[in-house]
Amino acid sequence: MSNTVREKYAQLLVNYCLAIKKNEKVYITSSYLAEDLLREVVKEVYKAGGIPVLNIELNGVAEMALQYADAEQLSWVNPMKKLAMETFDAYLNIRAPFATGDDEREPADAEKFAIHQKAQQEINRIYFERIGNGSMRRCLCQYPTQAGADDAEMTLDDYEKFVYQSCFLFDENPTEKWLEVRREQQTYVDYLNKADQIHYKGPNIDIKFSVKGRTWINSDGRANMPSGEVFSAPIEDTVNGTVYFSYPTIYMGRDVRGISLEVKDGVITKWDAEEGKDVLDKVFAIEGARMWGEVAIGTNFNIQRTSRNILFDEKIGGSIHMAVGQSYKQCGGKNESTVHWDMITDMKNGGEIWADGVLIYKDGRFII
Repeated sequence: MSNTVREKYAQLLVNYCLAIKKNEKVYITSSYLAEDLLREVVKEVYKAGGIPVLNIELNGVAEMALQYADAEQLSWVNPMKKLAMETFDAYLNIRAPFATGDDEREPADAEKFAIHQKAQQEINRIYFERIGNGSMRRCLCQYPTQAGADDAEMTLDDYEKFVYQSCFLFDENPTEKWLEVRREQQTYVDYLNKADQIHYKGPNIDIKFSVKGRTWINSDGRANMPSGEVFSAPIEDTVNGTVYFSYPTIYMGRDVRGISLEVKDGVITKWDAEEGKDVLDKVFAIEGARMWGEVAIGTNFNIQRTSRNILFDEKIGGSIHMAVGQSYKQCGGKNESTVHWDMITDMKNGGEIWADGVLIYKDGRFII
C-alpha cells in the first residue's frame, strides 16, 4: 500500500465514514497485518480530536479458545468489549485476515462454538440496538492481505487494486466521489420508501414482498467501505416466490453455488444447491434462518466480479441480494437469528424490479 493510498484510506474512514468529532471514543479492531493502515487511522482520529482504542488480533489466538477452553471459560464475557459496545461513539472493524476463510470458517468444535456464541448474545444485542438507533456509528472495511487475495483467486497486487478501486481510493478526492454516490442513491431510497409491493423479476428470480412501513437505507460508504447499495427488510410473512442465486457465496468456510429457494408466506419451504446443499441444511436448521432479514440492490459498478468476501460481493453493480436470518433493526425488521447470510444474483441480463406495478429498474440499473 503506497503512502498516498494509505493516507487517503485513513482519512476516508475517520473523516467520512465515521465523521469523528472532538472527544469521541473510537473502538478499533483489526489484526497486526494492518499495522501500516492502523497507524494512519490512529493519527487521523487524534487529528479529529477523538480518542482511539485498539484491539489487535494475533494469528491463531482466537482459535485457542475453542481448542483449550472449558465451558466456564467460553461463557466469560469480555467486560472491556461490552463497555466499548455500550459507551463508545464509533466502532471501526478493519478486516485483515491471516488465513483463508478466517471470517466464515466452520468451527472445529461446534458444541464449544455454540457455548461461546451464546455468551456473546448480550454484546451482540447491544451492538445491533445501538447501530439500529444511531447511538454508535460503525464502519466495516478491508485491508488487503494474502489470505484475502487467495480467497478472491487474485495475486496480492491485483487484490490490492481491487480493494482500493472499490473504495474509489484512486480518485483524486474519494470523499467527493462517495458524496456523489450518496446523492444518487438518495433518489432511489426516496422512491422506494413510498412503495408497498416490490417484485424482483428476471431469468433467475420471481419473488414478491411488501416493504410498507419499512425503511430503505442509503448505504453510501459510511457503515461499510466499500459500499454502493440500497437495502431494507421485507415484512416477514409477505415474501413469496422462487429465486436462483447465480453468484457463488461462502458460509462456514464452504463454497455454496447455484442456490435455489422456494418461499411461501415468508418461510423458505424448499432449497437446493448445485454445490454445498449440506451447508443449507445446517443453516436452515437454525432458528430464524428460514425467514428473510434483508432485501437489497447493489450499485457499485467498480465491483464486477466475486471475491468470496460479502463486503464486496453484495455491492456488485447490477445485482440484487437477499439475506436469510437476522433483520436490520434500523429498517424496521423483526426477524431474529444468529444467521445473516447474503445471497446474490445477477440482474444485468433481463432483470427487472417493479414497485407497485411500475418498472423502476431494468438490466442492472435504475431507470427512475
